[in-house]
Amino acid sequence: VETKRINEAVKNNPRKFPERFLFRIEEGEYINLKSKISTSSLNNYGGSRKGHTAFTEQGVYMLATILKSNVATEVSIRIMDAFVAMRQYISNNLIEQKYINDLVLKDSRRIDLLEKLLDGFKEKDNHLFLNNQEYDAYSLLKDLLRSANNEIIIIDNYVDKSLLDVLSKIDKSIIIITNKYNNDDYNNYKKQYNNIKLIVNNSFHDRFIIIDRKMLYHSGSSFKDLGKKGFNISKIEDDDILDKLLKKL
Repeated sequence: VETKRINEAVKNNPRKFPERFLFRIEEGEYINLKSKISTSSLNNYGGSRKGHTAFTEQGVYMLATILKSNVATEVSIRIMDAFVAMRQYISNNLIEQKYINDLVLKDSRRIDLLEKLLDGFKEKDNHLFLNNQEYDAYSLLKDLLRSANNEIIIIDNYVDKSLLDVLSKIDKSIIIITNKYNNDDYNNYKKQYNNIKLIVNNSFHDRFIIIDRKMLYHSGSSFKDLGKKGFNISKIEDDDILDKLLKKL
């Protein structure tokens, strides 16, 4: 189709070519276009002396519907075939994407549920006990002690029968670092059990439990008074503190 026939078709059908269907190439774009292809320049050997019209995808389709030529008819057919193929492609992909999205959503819900269940089994790092919660406090103490594989170190300046009663049920190597203890209770304990080594040391104020020299817990209450008043048992995650404490021992 000759260029002038295309220009005539557009000129004769202005309502069929809104701004989104075609646009004029700006002068700078036109000059750049000529520099990239083998066309004559403005000042040498003639050449076009005005900007060109460029058609969008919709404009090409509309142009093909109004031009009367074999080429235009062939272009119209190809465009329509392309639109049908594209619609089928998009439709199939949307169905596939919806299926994938449904799977992802379902898996995401399963993962969320699994995480919630796992959170229920995770060890809590901090445990707050209020007045008269002695049973719960001693229950936690027993759980911590039983988690040890080899060794337990207890630092507490006051040791009495209540703590020894708990330790008698723990079949692990136990070191107690303390300042005050009941000689009779300890001597009687040693007659029957041999899992404790007691060291007298007045260097510590706070109470600690060290499990297998890997996990460190701090207690706001002496182990002989657990649950009688409000206190907290917390896990200390700082390895530097654990290392310093072990070196001090």
